Amino acid sequence: MAAKLRFAIRRQAVCMSHAVKLAEPNDSPRRTTEGLPMLAVMSLLVGAATGLVCGAFRWMLDLTTIWRNDFLVAMHDWQFAGLLVVMVVFAVAVATAAWLVRRYAPYATGSGIPHVEAILDGELPPAPPQLLLVKFVGGLLALGAGLALGREGPSVQMGATISHLIGRTFRRNPQDCLLLLAAGAGAGLSVAFNAPIAGAIFVLEELTRRFDTRTTIVTFGASAAAIAVGRMIIGNATDFQVAPLPYAGFGCLPICLVLGVLAGLVGVAYNRTILGTQAMANRLVRWPVEARAAVVGAVVGLLAWFAPTLVGGGDVLAQQALLGGAGGLALVAIFLLRFVLGPVSYAARTPGGLFAPLLVLGSQGGLLFGQICHDWFPTMASNPVAYAATGTAAFFAAVVRAPLTGIILVIELTGSYTQLLPMLAACFTAMLVPTLLNNPPIYDSLKVKA
Repeated sequence: MAAKLRFAIRRQAVCMSHAVKLAEPNDSPRRTTEGLPMLAVMSLLVGAATGLVCGAFRWMLDLTTIWRNDFLVAMHDWQFAGLLVVMVVFAVAVATAAWLVRRYAPYATGSGIPHVEAILDGELPPAPPQLLLVKFVGGLLALGAGLALGREGPSVQMGATISHLIGRTFRRNPQDCLLLLAAGAGAGLSVAFNAPIAGAIFVLEELTRRFDTRTTIVTFGASAAAIAVGRMIIGNATDFQVAPLPYAGFGCLPICLVLGVLAGLVGVAYNRTILGTQAMANRLVRWPVEARAAVVGAVVGLLAWFAPTLVGGGDVLAQQALLGGAGGLALVAIFLLRFVLGPVSYAARTPGGLFAPLLVLGSQGGLLFGQICHDWFPTMASNPVAYAATGTAAFFAAVVRAPLTGIILVIELTGSYTQLLPMLAACFTAMLVPTLLNNPPIYDSLKVKA
């Protein structure tokens, strides 16, 4: 025990000796403009590089989703033998992703956002270059095998790694390298969801948690270049197609405040479920991480055999909710299943993020709430789909505690800018409830666990 403690202390000392913390904001004219022209040009360069890599990742991920569905269809002709093959293939894919992480880049596990935040806080050194390949290949294997994880996690960490490498190549000072790292992370998020403004705001609101001039310029430049290059690969259309929604009136505010309260309570439960699931997985110390991942992959393969639309990032489920699809008990059952599947998938310790699963749960929960309110108060809640969009932003705010990112992300994903007022009201109470309950944001908790 003492030896392990001494090793942990030495490791932490090494990390801290190599770590550099992003400087405190200083908007003096000299500090703001010093080296800024070159830094601005480099922000465009790192954005373009991130857009190319993350755009290719998203394009290949779409292909793996098609291949997975075709594979499932083909295996149904084999009946029970086909089911066994599916479970084995899914288990091997997820186990391989977990092995890549353990063997070559331990910090590539999970979302990667807590790791980026730890780097910016000076708690960890920047990731080595091999993380880029592990995140790309491991992300394709894990997400392609149907784990309920988001594509933004790999994209954010790959963007951060690419940007820091470019900053070092051009011999920028450590502070500028970290600034480029943060901007590259936001550029990765921009490409993951085709949402350039949300990606930039995420850097300012969540990663650096400041809006100084220098950071804003570099962040906007990287996101703009990333989305310009990325859209040449992934196209210009919004991720979700939503029918035009009318502007919400004053009468919707009480309902939206209640929706925010419920989103806050469910968000607290979801955060605790993620952490609890990870704690349970960590107690299985006698099981190699690959074995645990294989079990999760086999279970996901079994679920995919019977209901292929329920696995994966969940874009299909979110799109159905935003079109007012399923309702009643079916919607409740899907919500509960995904509520559990997301944390279980995250505990497999493979690359994959939390954003996409949050969008699924938020849209489904919002739609269910809207349908109930429509039955009870038809004049105040005439369109349940509007609450699907509002619920998505509210649930994101409750879990991540980044309301501006959540609101802008939903607007860019759906084009539903008419729902800004309901989103503001719902996010107000969705932030208030977990804060009063002393429940920390999920990435703060995961950073402590990392």
